[in-house]
Amino acid sequence: MKRAAVSSRSLRSLGYDPEQQVLEVEFSSGALYRYEEVPPEAVQALLAADSLGRHFNQVFKPQHYRYQRVE
Repeated sequence: MKRAAVSSRSLRSLGYDPEQQVLEVEFSSGALYRYEEVPPEAVQALLAADSLGRHFNQVFKPQHYRYQRVE
């Protein structure tokens, strides 16, 4: 999946497949995770947030999307 760099201290890049509703998140550490069944509205809210890292931790993660680490 193609990812785009984002301006954040904790997140390096994001990629989203709207058909499969899969979000890939690359953290600044280099760890890559794939989140499943993520609606487009959740991705739009994340991208529109003043702080991507804060929004990810305080709003996105508590939604408990199924995820897996990508090696």
